[in-house]
Amino acid sequence: MLNGRKRTTAGLAGLAVASIAGLTLSIPSAPASADPDIDDVKARVDRLYHQAEVATERYNDAKLELQQLNTELGSLQSDEDRQDDRLQQVRSDVRASILQSYQGDDLGAAGGLLDSDPNSFLSQVSTMSTVNDIQDSLLSDYNDQLKAYSIRHEETEARRDKIADLEQQLSDDKDQINSKLGQAKSLLSHLEEQERQEILSRGGDRLPSEVPASGRAAAAVRYAMAQVGDAYVWGAAGPDAFDCSGLTMMAWAQAGVSLPHSSSAQYGMGTHIAESDLQPGDLVFYYSPISHVGMYIGNGLIVNAENPSVGVKVTSLHAMPYVGAVRPG
Repeated sequence: MLNGRKRTTAGLAGLAVASIAGLTLSIPSAPASADPDIDDVKARVDRLYHQAEVATERYNDAKLELQQLNTELGSLQSDEDRQDDRLQQVRSDVRASILQSYQGDDLGAAGGLLDSDPNSFLSQVSTMSTVNDIQDSLLSDYNDQLKAYSIRHEETEARRDKIADLEQQLSDDKDQINSKLGQAKSLLSHLEEQERQEILSRGGDRLPSEVPASGRAAAAVRYAMAQVGDAYVWGAAGPDAFDCSGLTMMAWAQAGVSLPHSSSAQYGMGTHIAESDLQPGDLVFYYSPISHVGMYIGNGLIVNAENPSVGVKVTSLHAMPYVGAVRPG
């Protein structure tokens, strides 16, 4: 049994003993390969889990940005629709003016305007003397605004394409990280089960018998604590699996507080507080750049969706590199 210490199988192989003139000659060989060190394996697994979580939180940020872009795009489209209605009204007015001007006469080339497409209509009618100053001003104003909205629309579409490319890249990154996780898990599987459990459970703390939360924070803490033991799944937000920001988002939703599904975005919500002022329900953030969030539950402990090996669990406040804290609401 290793008991947390490195297990070695070093020994002397191929020992040759020769007695020549009363002298003994020993010839040691190179030591055999040592078994993996438990601490090294744990550090490797933790590092891979963190890399995967960084990619996941970046993916969550990209989804939030895409959602905002879609909202902006919808607003732009509404503006364009309203402008199109205005264009049709102006076009109708210009048609009426043309018909009135040519009453009883051959419409000639002007007659073709009545059936022309909007772009051709605007291009041709702007050169005709039948368009009075007011109509010409309306057309010019609309044309300028339409160009402006078209530019905004194109920029938004370009940003959406960029986000789609980013999502694909993040998906590829996660595939690569999952491959590394598979290698780490394979290494773990070669260790004895008791040693493997020691690696996976290290850093955990016993559940507190009671969390002294109050107000809306009580509902958030109660929900988060009820999920202890649930699975960790990238991008999940319940009901039976969570990632770190998914857990805190759903917990505070029980208190009527809306949070984004992103640890870095949640850091910008609420009031920033000092570590000495932490209260149960406060959100605590880790790593730089921020890529993990948990919920403080008092007595130097947090509840968090930690990683795929241990899921949602209670651990110490400083089990990871602490960055800061926020009080939502």
